[in-house]
Amino acid sequence: MDIKQLYRLYQEHPCITTDSRDCPKDSIFFALKGANFNGNAFAEKALAAGCAYAVIDEKAYRKDDRYILVDDVLQTFKDLAREHRRQFDINVLAITGTNGKTTTKELTAAVLREQFNVLATEGNFNNDVGVPKTLFRLNKSHEVAIIEMGASHPGDIKTLAETAEPDCGLITNIGKAHLQGFGSFEGVKKTKGELYDFLEKQKDGTVFLNADDDTLFNMLPDEVQVIAYSKYVENSEYGIIGEVVSASPFLKFRWRDADVNLKQQHQKVVWYTVETRLIGQYNIDNLMAAVTVGLAFGVPPEKINHALSSYQPGNSRSQLVETEKHHLIVDAYNANPSSMRAAIKNFCEMDVPDRMLILGDMRELGKDSEKYHQEIVDLLDRPDIGKVWLVGDEFAKTRCRFRKFKDVGEVKKAFTENEPLYDYILIKGSNGTRLYELAEALQA
Repeated sequence: MDIKQLYRLYQEHPCITTDSRDCPKDSIFFALKGANFNGNAFAEKALAAGCAYAVIDEKAYRKDDRYILVDDVLQTFKDLAREHRRQFDINVLAITGTNGKTTTKELTAAVLREQFNVLATEGNFNNDVGVPKTLFRLNKSHEVAIIEMGASHPGDIKTLAETAEPDCGLITNIGKAHLQGFGSFEGVKKTKGELYDFLEKQKDGTVFLNADDDTLFNMLPDEVQVIAYSKYVENSEYGIIGEVVSASPFLKFRWRDADVNLKQQHQKVVWYTVETRLIGQYNIDNLMAAVTVGLAFGVPPEKINHALSSYQPGNSRSQLVETEKHHLIVDAYNANPSSMRAAIKNFCEMDVPDRMLILGDMRELGKDSEKYHQEIVDLLDRPDIGKVWLVGDEFAKTRCRFRKFKDVGEVKKAFTENEPLYDYILIKGSNGTRLYELAEALQA
């Protein structure tokens, strides 16, 4: 059965499942495989639970015509999602990057929703299973799709771009993350750049570019349209200009469209000031990306500003959690050397009376993990930094004067024995360290 035949079958049964415990009547089950499971073994159960068909790739499990045998279930899953995406003549924006891609996606979706019906990636559905699942949600009501793309190995972005077929894209930045899978920073750079490679092959492919990022600037392909933004006035020829007004604690910024001002030199330069609910000056890049995409799609400045001022962060990303005794800055969904440095820098520049930092391990940094953790500890070794607690096996290997904890459980125990009295507390670490649990513990 070729992909077009399978798509006709999907049109008759427009419901996909990959979980044999969740099988809506007349849906199609895809027997995906994982490190510790073989979906083929659950195909019979899925059919018994209500599925009309099961797509498998091991002949031994095929029992009747309801089992559709293919060479590779995952590849067929992606191919079918691409075929579904091709039914819709809409703009598809792909967003990837080391830091800020989820926040940028959420901000951009908020801006575009001021004027369009937008499909956007939900949660962490940004891999080779999540992206197809997002694409299957496309329907005739959608006018724009925003697809977040994550990567942890070479070739990941190439595969996701070939599945979603975006016509425009944005790389937030490129940093040292998932080095265990990529092998080196050059590996990260090459993989993220696969989005640019794909867009270069598309007719009228468009890149939204942070013109302040030399790495991204030097990676630009020749045959793409570039729409850029910058924090520096000297880069005004690139389009959208923005700057931080204040960040104590919420980020206030202002922006202007340099292109408009250059064309209308006789008119007064118009700056728009926006008060956000985001913590961290580093979020200026994410906000400027959303402004730039919004303008490119024709969203008026007033609607852009309304969306950005109304956006409320969640899911432990640059989130301010206030308790009776503390102001908690919870940024514990992800961490790598560049995002950790940015969070610490912003926190130390905040005009607050006293501060405490609780930092968790940065995961998946490979053979240089100990080096990167030591660099962060050395950055903290200054008299004005405040109290520091370090959590996890990697920070345990560092040479420093700070208190160390094996895991988040030990930190919680320390809270019960002697709750910290610091007004502002930064909680930052990789999701696997579970530091996000500390916010709840301090509210108890």
